[in-house]
Amino acid sequence: MDKAQILKSIFESDTLGLLTLKPKASKRTADDRLVSAFQVILDFYEENSREPEKVNDMQECKLFYELKGLRENQQKKEALKAYDVYGLLDIEPIKEVPVEEPKEYNSINDILSDDSFGILNTDNSIFTLTHITNNKDKNKTDFIAKRKPCKDFKNYETIFKECHKNLKEGQRKLVKFSEDHIKKGTFFVVDGMLAYVDIANEIKRGKHSKLDGRIRCIFENGTESNLLFRSLGKALYKNGESVSEIINNTDLILTHIDDNDKESGFIYILKSKTANPEIQAVPNLYKIGFSTTPVEERIKNATQDPTYLMAEVQLIASYKCYNLNPQKFENLIHTFFGKVCLAIDIFDNKQKRHTPREWFSVPLNIVEDTIQLLISGGIVKHKYDDEKEIIYCKK
Repeated sequence: MDKAQILKSIFESDTLGLLTLKPKASKRTADDRLVSAFQVILDFYEENSREPEKVNDMQECKLFYELKGLRENQQKKEALKAYDVYGLLDIEPIKEVPVEEPKEYNSINDILSDDSFGILNTDNSIFTLTHITNNKDKNKTDFIAKRKPCKDFKNYETIFKECHKNLKEGQRKLVKFSEDHIKKGTFFVVDGMLAYVDIANEIKRGKHSKLDGRIRCIFENGTESNLLFRSLGKALYKNGESVSEIINNTDLILTHIDDNDKESGFIYILKSKTANPEIQAVPNLYKIGFSTTPVEERIKNATQDPTYLMAEVQLIASYKCYNLNPQKFENLIHTFFGKVCLAIDIFDNKQKRHTPREWFSVPLNIVEDTIQLLISGGIVKHKYDDEKEIIYCKK
């Protein structure tokens, strides 16, 4: 029996069909392929701020005809409606740009008179580069990378409406963008659209100590994008602003907030929990201090810090500050309450002597009123009478 007969015999005896090759089923449906093709058109629009045109570029010309075909097919338009974030399919079908007939050249003069690229212009230097794509344009930020409909956008509609309300009522401000503003729960305006950072927990420093990582950004038009930190940053530097946190009555604003304003830190009021009888005997003893970090973080080691009298403290109030000069603040407070400043020596764990500052024997309501005077700037026109325990206006 020859080889052909042997093989034939093997295949005929394959009653279970083990040797029958079956074509692999495609995992992608027709709808998936349609959406994927349309996404390429959306990417082109986002990168170039225009629709694809019928030009000499083969890839762009292909997209031109694909978009033209989608606009002329009502069934495909309906299937892609949820993905058409720019309304590309609602526009009238693209009209083809007529191709100019090739010109005839019958003499040298015809050629010289049709020097449309200026090749024969003697004013042009061979060292002058023309018709060359600028690297900055070539490498421009792909900010809207793969933006797609946000399936859970209903969970974010309320916070977008609230943010718009805060901006309208002056509780939030548009401020100059800085990369350290990008963190979970922050808002930005980029290219005129409000955006919200939902996830930014993978941000870390990469090459050249620059921050980078993936973040999830939600846009008020119901789309989202999983983009790079650097991409969002570049887009905001180019045409965007940060939205400030809510400014309420406890936010200390020493100057008018504008695009150049800067969050300085926190003014805080503390009460000591010391067991030292000498300190306990001082009535209405409060510390009025300033911290560039959250106060809760600053005071967690109070029992080891002479600044806090080597004892636990109670946080009475804190006030967020903008454009505050810490040295001027300290000078103002000590000038205003100079006569009621605590004068006591405190020894640390190494028995080194310290004289704590910013502890004052003043009723709490006076401290709060003083901070309001700092907010309004009126503190320079007032004085504190420590005997009567009142604030009065200087003549």
